[in-house]
Amino acid sequence: MRDAPGFDAVKPLREAVTPLRFAGLVLDLDACALARESGEAIPLTRGELALLRMFVARPGRVIGRDALLDAVAKRPMQPFDRSVDVLVGRLRRKIEPDPKGPRLIVTVPGEGYRFDGLRLKPPQVAEPLAFSASTREGAGPPRLSIIVLPFANLGGDPEQEYFADGVTDSLTTDLSRISGTFVIGRSTAFTYKGKTADVRQVGRELNVRYALEGSVQREGNRMRVNVQLLDAETASHIWAERFDKPVADLFEMQDEIVSRLANALGQELARAEAGRAYRTANPDSMDHYFLGEAMAHKGQTVANLARRRFHYDRALALDPENVDALVRRAWVEFGLVASWLCEDRDERLRRVEADLARALRLRPDSATGHCLMGALRIYTDHVVEGVARCERALAIDRNLAAAHGYIGAAKIFSGRSEETEAHILKALRISPRDRRAWSWTDFAGVAKLHLGRDDEAVAWLYRSVEFNPNMPVSRFCLAAALARLDRIEEARKEARTCLELNPSFTIALYRSQTNSRHPVYLAGRERMYQGMRLAGIPEQ
Repeated sequence: MRDAPGFDAVKPLREAVTPLRFAGLVLDLDACALARESGEAIPLTRGELALLRMFVARPGRVIGRDALLDAVAKRPMQPFDRSVDVLVGRLRRKIEPDPKGPRLIVTVPGEGYRFDGLRLKPPQVAEPLAFSASTREGAGPPRLSIIVLPFANLGGDPEQEYFADGVTDSLTTDLSRISGTFVIGRSTAFTYKGKTADVRQVGRELNVRYALEGSVQREGNRMRVNVQLLDAETASHIWAERFDKPVADLFEMQDEIVSRLANALGQELARAEAGRAYRTANPDSMDHYFLGEAMAHKGQTVANLARRRFHYDRALALDPENVDALVRRAWVEFGLVASWLCEDRDERLRRVEADLARALRLRPDSATGHCLMGALRIYTDHVVEGVARCERALAIDRNLAAAHGYIGAAKIFSGRSEETEAHILKALRISPRDRRAWSWTDFAGVAKLHLGRDDEAVAWLYRSVEFNPNMPVSRFCLAAALARLDRIEEARKEARTCLELNPSFTIALYRSQTNSRHPVYLAGRERMYQGMRLAGIPEQ
């Protein structure tokens, strides 16, 4: 596709050109070279370099031995093949400050290895990483630290027992994909199986802030799953959820429940951390990050986005390598563009690109970073590349519902609006109560409006407004859809409400910031303009 007008400056950046720095080491992936910060070169064999590449591409994730062997030897692992362990041992001797007490490449018993090098700053390398009772005195539990206690099988059915253990195990894995979380491993968690655990005692023993309890019960042809998130310091309830579904395919049900729980828990943990940050006398970088996150549900208005931007700016002033704050600051800038809340679109998108490029150099495995880079490409008429980026984000985090949402938007911009709804339904299946679901349902409504299915458009857009009534872009689209159905009074009421949220919005501004030049997309936009005029939205 051709570039959209005014986007010559927004071009894809080549990634991973800046050397990665961790634990006093410098890894230059382009030059295939590792050195100490003093300049001393560290010679690596081809296998050791391949292993290190694999680790730095997946920081904080457990990688199985078979996957590592496939990466370094391009062959499947044979029974009792320990060549990966030998290679890990050689690499540890070259990069670990204490190879006998490894802190960068951590063994996960029965699972594989996890690379923690990019999570630590050099001064911390000599500190213990285990967040247990042995952690140095005076250090409180880490942020976003949690144990998923084994789910109770209330029915006693052996088939149900496998299901309960599977939910516990999968949820532990999926929560560990959330940026910044520390999740107690399954082996430790399962030592509490069948016991009545006092979460305060568990919190003290493992030095974690949160505990998740759950139970599974089958009643006839239905399966009920109850979960509750607890503050491990006080044992107070933070959040609870219930799933009550007909029993069909147990594995499919398990997958759906785990993905929904992981998304909901990610949001609830962020809210809980924001509450702690509000009570902090001297907020640090992550405190400001969570304060910015707490405002995400308040609405896509200039004032609210400015307040979020303030906290991310403060977070980055305190820690310039706070990747989460970099990505979220980019989201704020992108939100101003995507909601037609600014006129300097090109400059805003350059800032988005710059923050994301830096974030992905610091953390190449950032699923949210790849997802937003995908959205940026989609909104600048590079749809194929944008969809590929979103798919890459899903390969990293299968529960990232927003990536499905943006793929749905890409279908609109490429003239295939009839395909949008399926992607939005995928996003909602994964995370039906997500704070970002207003945008996915808005995409579905716009797709229907482009297709001339105005009744369906109104239904989707009302759903978007229900998710968050303070998002002006949904209300502008709803006003247009209502007007096309000759529901003029309702349309004008919506137009007045959304102009209160975004007084600077005009049809001319909307027309000037077009996301695609595809002729089918442009024809759909004409229907939008006509509806907006009928609703009373100003032309200029």
